[in-house]
Amino acid sequence: MQKKRWRKLGLMRRLLTCAIASISLVALLSAHLHLFFPPSQVSMLPDPYKLPTQHEIRYQKLSKERSWIQPHFSKAPLPALKLDGANSSLDSHKLWKPPPNRDFAPCVDPSSSYIVPQETRGYLLVHTNGGLNQMRAGICDMVAVARIINATLVVPELDKRSFWQDTSNFSDVFDEDYFITSLADDVKIIRKLPKELMSATRAVKHFRSWSGIDYYEQEIASLWDDYQVIRAAKSDSRLANNNLPPDIQKLRCRACYKALRFSPRIEAMGKLLVDRMRAYGPYIALHLRYEKDMLAFSGCTHDLSIEEANELTSIRENTSYWKVKDIDSMEQRAKGYCPLTPKEVGIFLRALGFPSTTPIYIAAGEIYGGDSRMEALQSRFPTLMRKEKLASVEELDPFIEHASQMAALDYIVSVESDIFIPSYSGNMARAVEGHRRFLGHRKTISPDRKLLVRIFDKISNGTMKEGKKLSSRIIEIHKRRQGSPRKRKGPITGTKGTDRFRSEEAFYVNPLPDCLCQMESMDSTENEIIKKS
Repeated sequence: MQKKRWRKLGLMRRLLTCAIASISLVALLSAHLHLFFPPSQVSMLPDPYKLPTQHEIRYQKLSKERSWIQPHFSKAPLPALKLDGANSSLDSHKLWKPPPNRDFAPCVDPSSSYIVPQETRGYLLVHTNGGLNQMRAGICDMVAVARIINATLVVPELDKRSFWQDTSNFSDVFDEDYFITSLADDVKIIRKLPKELMSATRAVKHFRSWSGIDYYEQEIASLWDDYQVIRAAKSDSRLANNNLPPDIQKLRCRACYKALRFSPRIEAMGKLLVDRMRAYGPYIALHLRYEKDMLAFSGCTHDLSIEEANELTSIRENTSYWKVKDIDSMEQRAKGYCPLTPKEVGIFLRALGFPSTTPIYIAAGEIYGGDSRMEALQSRFPTLMRKEKLASVEELDPFIEHASQMAALDYIVSVESDIFIPSYSGNMARAVEGHRRFLGHRKTISPDRKLLVRIFDKISNGTMKEGKKLSSRIIEIHKRRQGSPRKRKGPITGTKGTDRFRSEEAFYVNPLPDCLCQMESMDSTENEIIKKS
């Protein structure tokens, strides 16, 4: 009996020891899991999207801590989880890490010789043309022109006749009050022409493209001798990119990156979309310019059916203000003049090393070909989001019929993204890239389309496969195409006349050196001033 008791007692001790060991093991594993996946990263894991309550929406709309458009430097994005199938030499930190900004920061304050506007000589009316970003650049240029010719600027009229047929007025898209007050020390701006001048004879002028200060100070300003009102029939590309007085260049930046912010309603909705994208973790904003108007304009029909190609050709031929009608699609693509297809973008992103779990915001209108054309990209990156997915029908209802307002929402989400990638270098891509450079050289990957289409063709004909070799090649090509600081490119060597100005990098693509200074240089200048005083 005694022996049986001892055996039972020994068994119980062993069971108790095993239980304690098990508890200790679970606790140890739990601690390790917290080390690998801290709470801040666990929250980044994709889960079903939950729309905020009406109270939360109201709070976000009223929140005015800072405007997204003002210069600020966001915290570095949180690292993504371990990449699946990525190149072993490229970890998540390198993928999301922005390029070094070399301490460049906005420096747009006017010089000591800059004075507030005196009594003006007349009124400048402006009719903008094109889509949202073409109009934005034109408006900022016209602010500078008004300063040069000493005019009172009437709030510009937005284009209502372009391809998009948008009926939006200036105040529907932009914060009109802020635009007027924030530029008060630069240019006098009024909402409407005075009644007594409504019927006055106007000088209607197509300002010469890419013109310097002499053209405006002499030829255009001389019109004040005969007219009180000058009307600019177009606003895009009317001012030179380079060789303008520093104070005029800085004024263009103050107008673009400070004064011309979106209306409170658009800005609130834009912030809400950014917050909802951030719920998925660091995200890419992909400007997928694969819409009907772009394909028709550029004549790009690669991978399209005969019926689709004919439809696009018909649109181009019947759009009177598109001057080029006969376009060789294969030649366009070979030169890199065509937007990447959704399938090509998918191959490109995977080759760069982005895992399939990467959240991607599609900044675009309706993709030509719809869901079927998006299948190849969607299969590689299931977390494809767009404003129509992130917001309810009711929330988007005020914007849905207005192309410029919808584009403004995409613009906000793109500027605030961790990485911005355009599939085509159009007006939106250029504007966003320039804005991100101004805000601290946020990471912007610009695909080298001319080289990429050769690679994609090799994949199509079976002479190259997706994998490490392809990945290494594409990563190498794009090492220096990620938005790091550099001076704005001048004209292409050998070009003359209008082609010379057209070949220059646009001012709003890269505001360096005019509107960005290295902090070290700024500090040195201040120290010199202190020493001399």
